[in-house]
Order: sequence, then C-alpha cells, then structure tokens
Amino acid sequence: MGTPEFAVPTLTALHRSPHELQLVVTRPDRPRGRGRRSAPPPVKAAAAELGCEILQPESVKSDAFYERMSALRFDFFVIVAFGQIIPERVLRIPRLASVNVHASLLPRYRGPAPIQWAIINREPHTGVTTMFMDAGMDTGDILLQAEEAIRPDDTSESLHARLAERGARTLLETLARFAEGDIRPRKQDDRLATYAPMLRKADGLIDWNRPAVDIEAFIRGVNPWPGAFTHFGHRQLKIYRAAVLPGRCDLPPGTVARGFSGELRVATADGFLLPREVQLESCKRLPIDQFLCGCRMPPGTILS
Repeated sequence: MGTPEFAVPTLTALHRSPHELQLVVTRPDRPRGRGRRSAPPPVKAAAAELGCEILQPESVKSDAFYERMSALRFDFFVIVAFGQIIPERVLRIPRLASVNVHASLLPRYRGPAPIQWAIINREPHTGVTTMFMDAGMDTGDILLQAEEAIRPDDTSESLHARLAERGARTLLETLARFAEGDIRPRKQDDRLATYAPMLRKADGLIDWNRPAVDIEAFIRGVNPWPGAFTHFGHRQLKIYRAAVLPGRCDLPPGTVARGFSGELRVATADGFLLPREVQLESCKRLPIDQFLCGCRMPPGTILS
C-alpha cells in the first residue's frame, strides 16, 4: 500500500523477493500538470510495469474496501507513504502484521514531511524506521531502524532517493527477521517525539531574519517542493542553491550588500547568503553570474 515515488523501491524489492506479492493498493489517478490530465500515481505506474494486480479505492475506510481485503489471505500489509489514514479494522486484517516504512528515526519527525524538516533543522543524520502500524500518527512499535548521514549538499530530493532505497532494504530485512523469529518490537518514547508537518507552497518564503546557515539549509530542505523564494520588487525570485559567507553584517536582513563581480551577497541576521542558482518569475533558471548579466541588483536593494 503506497502512492508516491518514495514507495516504488519497496514495491520493486518485494516483487523481486521470494515473497508472494498478492496485491498493490494505491490512490486513485488524479489530474496533474498544466493540462490537468488524469495521471496515475508513481506506485500504480510501477506496479503496472511489474504486472501486479492493482486496487485504487477512493477510501480505505469504506465497507467495500474492508470486505474486499478481508476476503483475501495476507500475512502482511506493507504500507509506505500511502497518503490516507488506514483504520484499525483494516490494519488488523493480515495474519501477522501491518508494517510501515517511515523516513525518519522515530520517534523524531513523525508526520508527512520528515525528509524536508530533517534538512531544514540541520540534522547531521536521519534514517528509516520499520514499525507496526497502529491508530496513531507514526506511533507504532519500532521494528528496525537504519541511519543515513545528511550530506552538506543534500536537498530533500537527493536525500529522498537514498532513503527510499534504504527503506526498501530495511523492509526486506524486517520480513526476513520475522521469518527467523528474530524481531523484537520496542515501544516509542513519546517524550522524544517531534513532528514534521506538511509543507505548503507559501512555506517556501525565505525569512531573512534567520542566520545565513539556517537559510541555506532551508533552501536545500524545500528543494524541489515547495521551493525557496523571496520577493524582488513585485516579482518572485526562487533560489535553488546558495552558499554562506560568515562575517559581521550591519545591514538590515534582506539587503543586497556590495560584493564581487558576478556575485549576489544578501545580508541575514548572522552572516551573508550567496545565492548560486536562481529563477526570476517568468524567466529561466540561471547561475547567479548569468542572472546578474540581465538583471541588476545594486547594493541597497531589498529582498523581502
């Protein structure tokens, strides 16, 4: 049971494993893109290529879905970023367990955006957790965990790719240890829990009142979604990559400072941020030196 790209490596790993993959459950097709044409979720596309049986219920809370699943025989449900709250009566259907793959080291970063928030908060590492599913939000007993270092240049996209693969391997190890009778569930310590809320488009707005190191991490954490942006006059300026220049800063945060040719230097609460790749609204994405050739930002310009 999964929907986005993050779930595809686990689906593929299960299909290639000795286990019998009986059914793939994913969300219904949705309109996407500028043309708003109906498109399948990534898990459906991958499952179709693998020749799997696919089920796309509008709601996993319906009696029809419960009856359909109850009529089949399962040892496990494997849930990876499915996107709907699954009721307890459904989670109890499999003979052995409903197992979830979550992209954090629980109980830290429960919730829908653990990868983004781990980068935004400048964590040195994160990881994946397999756990029993229960009625709470990522609160079930922990089965296995695997740590993954967060690299200095990681975006949520690059870290997402590594954690998706790590999650698939950890899930297969979890099933193997179930078969060997070597699984030892442990309760989560709720006192250590943190939450990773969903990011909205408006959450990409840069707060220049933060230190430069925090803003740089924020830019990587929201890349590609929702994307970091600021305002240059009445137009939106997206920032995809940036560097940090430590040093005393007496200018108001968000003020363009004097710098070298081909460089954009922006004052923050502590140090300067140097955007490396940007995109002005209705224009192409460009390296900063090329951008400045066609768009002047003299010292004293305010970004907000």
